[in-house]
Amino acid sequence: MAVAVAATKFWGPSRGLGRAGLLLLRRLGARGVACSHPRRQQQQQFSSLDEKPQFPGASAEFIDKLEFIQPNVISGIPIYRVMDRQGQIINPSEDPELPQKEVLKFYKSMTLLNTMDRILYESQRQGRISFYMTNYGEEGTHVGSAAALDSTDLVFGQYREAGGVLMYRDYPLELFMAQCYGNVSDPGKGRQMPVHYGCKERHFVTISSPLATQIPQVCVGGAAYAAKRANDNRVVICYFGEGAASEGDAHAGFNFAATLECPIIFFCRNNGYAISTPTSEQYRGDGIAARGPGYGIMSIRVDGNDVFAVYNATKEARRRAVAENQPFLIEAMTYRIGHHSTSDDSSAYRSVDEVSYWDKQDHPISRLRHYLLNRGWWDEEQEKAWRKQSRKKVMEAFEQAERKLKPNPNLLFSDVYQEMPTQLRKQQEALARHLQTYGEHYPLDHFEK
Repeated sequence: MAVAVAATKFWGPSRGLGRAGLLLLRRLGARGVACSHPRRQQQQQFSSLDEKPQFPGASAEFIDKLEFIQPNVISGIPIYRVMDRQGQIINPSEDPELPQKEVLKFYKSMTLLNTMDRILYESQRQGRISFYMTNYGEEGTHVGSAAALDSTDLVFGQYREAGGVLMYRDYPLELFMAQCYGNVSDPGKGRQMPVHYGCKERHFVTISSPLATQIPQVCVGGAAYAAKRANDNRVVICYFGEGAASEGDAHAGFNFAATLECPIIFFCRNNGYAISTPTSEQYRGDGIAARGPGYGIMSIRVDGNDVFAVYNATKEARRRAVAENQPFLIEAMTYRIGHHSTSDDSSAYRSVDEVSYWDKQDHPISRLRHYLLNRGWWDEEQEKAWRKQSRKKVMEAFEQAERKLKPNPNLLFSDVYQEMPTQLRKQQEALARHLQTYGEHYPLDHFEK
């Protein structure tokens, strides 16, 4: 098997002293550094041509010409890919050569997520759930990265990839639906808004709405540092969008991860828009991957619509992060085909033609389907049968979730404190009095007693 990931190139800072540094150390060692005699110190001075910077804050050479570094000092970090839009492998040495069974799992996870998105999006439009966010066009980033991880690796997600990563880890459809409906089967007991999944058994930390808070939680909060101290061959992966990378939390997270040398994969989905703000108004530099070397982080940019490129890059980043105890930054270039959420109307800030191009010309599901068809691992009959089967599975879970009761209202106050504080107890008692007086105005028969 050709190991594609071995050739994957990460962009990072030089960690060595370099030839000039080693030469300087030899000189200092030969002449003696710890000398207090002023005349001897004077004799050891270098000429201006031989002087080397000794500042502890950077590794560099002196220059004698005033020059500011341009933001476009390089033409742009290249985008790594494995297959083209027709599903053809470009460089055979980069083919991960995954078995048919695993590639079919990629495809079925991506298409099942797509089917679930369509049904739950429509259910929100019908007023059956309060909120939803789709993953249209970004399925390759979720599944490709999830497949490259170990099942025990800890995942800190944002809201966009929660479904895809959990879908690949075989999270039951019934629990996806229970969470979105906030019914009695919801592990979060109805206390989170829809698509804010979490699963301890699958090592997926519960989604939090505030933007970018998961980034410092990974390293500043100690999750990755704990993995490093435990030395248990685990990595922590943190997902976020290019909009979240504009938050101060991103700076704090990157800097702590580098200085603490933690086994982290920062996975940025650059989908073109931070809600309605395009990348042209988000930053002036070369995307997000270009920031990595400035923090001392190994970085790479990949084609996020190429599930194999995402898989290769994540697998290699995981291997090195664990072996070397250092963070890695992956920027997956993709496109958000759907609205930001059901609270958004993207037609107000982008054209139908723009969206149609990505949907019809460069969709990650279409690309992988081409690959499967080219290999003879899939055909149109199987496609029709799977589409029908996957829709049936989603609808069965959907109907089951809709029939279930909501959790008991008293659960609003539980699972926070070991012993309920006085103020919270007073609020609980106030709610009980309110419902006793005005309960007829609430659909209490829809809630568990």
